[in-house]
Amino acid sequence: MTNQGEPFARDGRPVCGICPSLRLAGGTFDVAARPSRDCPFDPKTGQRFTAAGVPVCVHPERVGLPAAPYATNGLALPWETPPPAEADGVPAWVRATLDAAPPEVCDDVIQQATELLLASDPDTDITAVLRAALS
Repeated sequence: MTNQGEPFARDGRPVCGICPSLRLAGGTFDVAARPSRDCPFDPKTGQRFTAAGVPVCVHPERVGLPAAPYATNGLALPWETPPPAEADGVPAWVRATLDAAPPEVCDDVIQQATELLLASDPDTDITAVLRAALS
């Protein structure tokens, strides 16, 4: 899990100079798919906010998080969501989770995926499944 006291973009992500991820922890701001009227630009602060005053990043591909109202709806970050119950959902979960996860949680994600896949089929080629998920 991301340290709630550290900015999300502390790992050198190519975010804008005014991105809320430079000063806020993951989950404490929303991520929108693109600029819109739902998160207008405030020229006084140089930031975008929802009507409720929640900071918004409008470049999910730069910040590394899928678009979602994380702070507004109290949503879990991708790597905080539990793995799927069925093994066939693991590749998509691994991909989405590792795309956004900070380095310190990647080993845990891979371990969870491995355990789920082996529980489903002990003969599973874990490396092949993970390669397919990440290619």
